[in-house]
Amino acid sequence: MKYRKMGRTGLNISEISLGSWLTYGNSTDKETASKVIDIAYSLGVNYFDTANVYANGKAEVIVGEALKKYPRESYVLATKAFWPMGTGPNDKGLSRKHVFEQVHASLKRLNVDYIDIFYCHRYDPKTPLEETLRTIDDLLRQGKILYVGVSEWTATQMAQALHIADRYLLDRIVVNQPQYNMFHRYIEEEIIPFGEKNGISQVVFSPLAQGVLTGKYKLGGNIPADSRAADPNSNMYIGQFLKEDKLLRVEKLKTLADEIGITLSQLAIAWVLRQPNVSSALIGASKPEQVEENVKASGITLSDEVLEKIEAILE
Repeated sequence: MKYRKMGRTGLNISEISLGSWLTYGNSTDKETASKVIDIAYSLGVNYFDTANVYANGKAEVIVGEALKKYPRESYVLATKAFWPMGTGPNDKGLSRKHVFEQVHASLKRLNVDYIDIFYCHRYDPKTPLEETLRTIDDLLRQGKILYVGVSEWTATQMAQALHIADRYLLDRIVVNQPQYNMFHRYIEEEIIPFGEKNGISQVVFSPLAQGVLTGKYKLGGNIPADSRAADPNSNMYIGQFLKEDKLLRVEKLKTLADEIGITLSQLAIAWVLRQPNVSSALIGASKPEQVEENVKASGITLSDEVLEKIEAILE
């Protein structure tokens, strides 16, 4: 496993990280999830990602229990807050009340004393940004959070946050968590250049486009019974990738991967990691063997010729 710095910090995180969105507490049972986390840890993955809203807190409990057997200093643990966790008017967003309460609830569910990375799971236009940043900074001073992150914020929103942080001497955002894969490339235009300039790295989710970039879904073929697309608990977002034009590209990418002697998933992850500003590719494995295959993408360098072929296919 190779490691990269997270943003403009001294923190090293594994190029492949393990998430729990749509899996733990939903489509993946506790025992299987624990096995997946164990194999990831044994293969050098040191970054584990979850969120309060994943399975309404169940994912945090599962992740916390699975990691409990390992030294706390040996892994990096991330969670998030923004989405509704109840029906009350203050059970969502990034207000001081909601962030404060959710960080403490996450600490309890994860059964840890501190969270390495706390993400604002989305931007909250209904809460003053200064209020959110001051609350997070207070939690940093208390030692309950070590680093500040955001997820799917625009460059303008992050710039506003940096301006406020610098003005009031608050800790800066050091990481953003956007979606990024061969079919979803919007961050290349503005987010990555902004991150490179301001010391904010990307930990990207869905590098395999919900599993479509593994090659398991064939054009005109049946959906595998044990796949995400066949599971009503986790298939709500995959439809955008199961289009004819994308599946045709997947076939060509699979051929290219075969030619250079790696799997399609390894090609897709290595392609994401070609960006120096991407610190880690966040995978969502539901089987130990998926982790074993995906971690082999760490350290793969794609030649200029291969990258040109990929661009030609994606066009």
